[in-house]
Amino acid sequence: MLKTPLITAIALGSAVLAGTGHAQAADLTISCGAVGAELTLCEEGVRAWEEKTGHEVDIVSTPNSSTERLSLYQQILSANSSDIDVMQIDVVWPGLLANHLLDLREALGDEAGKGHFRAIVENNTVDGRLVAMPWFTDAGVLYYRKDLLEKYGFEAPATWAELTEIAREIKAAEREAGNERMHGFVFQGRAYEGLTVNALEWVASHGGGTVVEPDGEISINNPRAAAALDLAASWVGDIAPDGVLNYTEEEARGVFQGGNAVFMRNWPYAWSLAQSEGSEVRDKVGVTQLPAGGDGGESRSAAGLGGWNLAVSRYSENPELAVDLVAFLTGHDEQKRRAIAGAYNPTLEALYQDEEVLEAVPFFGELYDTFVNAVARPSAVTGDAYGRVSNAFFSASHDVLSGSRSGEQAVADLERELSRVKRRNW
Repeated sequence: MLKTPLITAIALGSAVLAGTGHAQAADLTISCGAVGAELTLCEEGVRAWEEKTGHEVDIVSTPNSSTERLSLYQQILSANSSDIDVMQIDVVWPGLLANHLLDLREALGDEAGKGHFRAIVENNTVDGRLVAMPWFTDAGVLYYRKDLLEKYGFEAPATWAELTEIAREIKAAEREAGNERMHGFVFQGRAYEGLTVNALEWVASHGGGTVVEPDGEISINNPRAAAALDLAASWVGDIAPDGVLNYTEEEARGVFQGGNAVFMRNWPYAWSLAQSEGSEVRDKVGVTQLPAGGDGGESRSAAGLGGWNLAVSRYSENPELAVDLVAFLTGHDEQKRRAIAGAYNPTLEALYQDEEVLEAVPFFGELYDTFVNAVARPSAVTGDAYGRVSNAFFSASHDVLSGSRSGEQAVADLERELSRVKRRNW
């Protein structure tokens, strides 16, 4: 198995595989992870399939940013290129890419999605076609330093206001004690898709809606949404470092895992890394649901739905082999291995009662309802326009975080911008 880099020339609208000759010799190519543990787990799963079948697979590296990865896929698929047979696609992409993907139910039979979370199967079904198999699901969770909360006499926060006060107090006390690098809270604040999810969690938890509702109504321009964004902006330079404005998941994890933050919003994958040898916070971390917006009736904990799926390109030269690889990687044994080794949430309901899985990742059982009831981004209702909707939302949210617009201004401006998009596209 050869890991082949994909050289992108976005400005030229092209993408080609770097050649060593092996890419043409392999039976399949797959993109299934960019860096770190995600890529390692993919390599191990692909290797097992190779040993089982005798076929060879090249793993194609792609950008770590989901926004950049989507652009790359769109270039390759719009060119009808066979460069990548199997693609790892985000939960919000099936509608965008469906016309370029095989119907896996046609290839695997009507029982293809059996045992997987129904909501994800439905999400991946476009015009009656199952265009991607669920691989792992995700929902935002709150990591906290249980040793520090115990030291200062706090419980895990139930609301964002409580998190703000606890983070501020512990940060101040730790810095006074000599830890000048301690921060209160880290999250994903860069202007990219990750901020769309974070900001959606803030807004939805305050009862401010989901930006665009399932019936297509643009709901973002309301006082609760504005207040949620203003609260998040108050964190920057206070409980969160100024640099959070450029943090993705890995930057936030680096600060938290280095022992320099009290709280972190991230995905479940960070658990196994926080518990790994050499981690500064090993055995010091707790995981709970994200805080609610406040005490009002509209307030609740709102975890953004994430997760990734595996799809087969219509332009694959070996579609049957590609489908078999997808079925193997999304099957019971492989999902169980990934859950235990890397804390990747299975999409198979039965694995949430598996004793070995729950021993490795206890909060899978404790936060089951969080994962099942996560808040979806408005990708289904906005269809092909979702990329523009998300870009507008994370850009407006970033403006609030950076202090260039107030929450009230941002949501009003965003409503006008989304109304223009809606007139053209959904």
